[in-house]
Amino acid sequence: MDNFYIPKTEIELENWMKENCFNFNSYSINGSSIYEGFGIDKSGELYIWYYTERGQKDNLKYFKSETEIVEYAFNQIKSDKWAKTHCIGFSTDLNKINNLKNILQTNETDFFEDKIPYYGIDRPVYRVFVLGCEIKKTEYLKEKYWTEK
Repeated sequence: MDNFYIPKTEIELENWMKENCFNFNSYSINGSSIYEGFGIDKSGELYIWYYTERGQKDNLKYFKSETEIVEYAFNQIKSDKWAKTHCIGFSTDLNKINNLKNILQTNETDFFEDKIPYYGIDRPVYRVFVLGCEIKKTEYLKEKYWTEK
């Protein structure tokens, strides 16, 4: 990733995110829809950085040009650890998750894991994430290891 590159337009930002395998789960860039997260909007001559959650949209910052808001969004996205994560394992079955982790370790794939009380404190879900473009070589694993609905 070029440390000196800064996109100037929403299309350039969207392309940079795709090229560097960022996810769009929490960012509405160039009109992509999201359920919850941050995005860029335009009202008249102003560009708006907003946050939306549960159908409630809050305008957080205003910019006079597309270049300014895109640079702001770029810096926010770049510094967001979760923007580059891809969940490939999601299960209550710890053995299944351990199998996935063994595959990733064998293939020298960087990953991290966590545990959340998805079904309550007594029935957690184990999640495994890969970062960035590691998703290209691991996405096929989701079919077997993303087992909860």
